[in-house]
Amino acid sequence: MDDDSPVREHVSRLLAWEDAHVGFDKAVQGIPESMERERPSTLPYSLWELVEHLRRVQHDILEFCRNPDYRELRFPGDYWPGSAAPPSTEAWNESIRQVREDRKALQGLAVDPKVDLTARIPHGSGQTYLRELLLVADHTAYHVGELVMVRRLLGIWKSA
Repeated sequence: MDDDSPVREHVSRLLAWEDAHVGFDKAVQGIPESMERERPSTLPYSLWELVEHLRRVQHDILEFCRNPDYRELRFPGDYWPGSAAPPSTEAWNESIRQVREDRKALQGLAVDPKVDLTARIPHGSGQTYLRELLLVADHTAYHVGELVMVRRLLGIWKSA
């Protein structure tokens, strides 16, 4: 088999991509605590709802990839928080920490030569590891764009 490490490295980098747009880390940097719960009048979600949604979805996909006893979450309730406000500053910080930790685990999965990225996930219904990694990258990019939009609408975004 040919060396696929360049593809693996590319997929790993894609999970924290900042070449074409802002990444998650910059999108959540410097958000005032008082703004985490604010919903712009033109949008149905707050910064907290977006961050926590990203965390839940990314964690769910990671668990699907690595846990043979995985149980599917209920959509939409299990994927979105029930409130526009985080329950505490600690919950906000923990959500961001968990996004970063799970992203790192997904990046590790991408570069692990023992994982055949094109293989079907044994307990899935046809999904491959590569599909799930690309799904996380795509989903994250979409919602990071929304984080930036919400910050702009709330007047707390400073362009690079």
